[in-house]
Amino acid sequence: MTSTKIEFNCHKITRIQGLDELAMLLLPSNRNHQRIFLAIFIELKYSPTGFLTSLTDLCCKYEFSPRMLETVRSKMRRMGIIDHVSRFNKRYGYREGWIISSRFQRGLKRLAEIFQDAGSHKENLQEQKDRDLFRYL
Repeated sequence: MTSTKIEFNCHKITRIQGLDELAMLLLPSNRNHQRIFLAIFIELKYSPTGFLTSLTDLCCKYEFSPRMLETVRSKMRRMGIIDHVSRFNKRYGYREGWIISSRFQRGLKRLAEIFQDAGSHKENLQEQKDRDLFRYL
């Protein structure tokens, strides 16, 4: 049985050339979920306003079940790839719907900053803090 865990290693990330490979990285071993991921992402990316009022219309358009749509939608939302906009949001004209979120992007940038800072800061005080953290884990 193949694993459904995301294997996030540098070699796979550097070889990504398209959305299909991104879908395979984020949703491994389930081609149906990968198709739904692509459908949601492409529809949001190429919508004129970058905003979709409902994702349920995609079920008919791309021929997949609402249950599978909800599964993939919730995974994408937990990862921070898409976000739900409340009808109380003035920025989107008080409309309720879905957008591509920047949370995933900000999270990856923060992760890169942590590793970038690891090689540059060699202060005695920071070294002692890091060594103290080791003892608490």
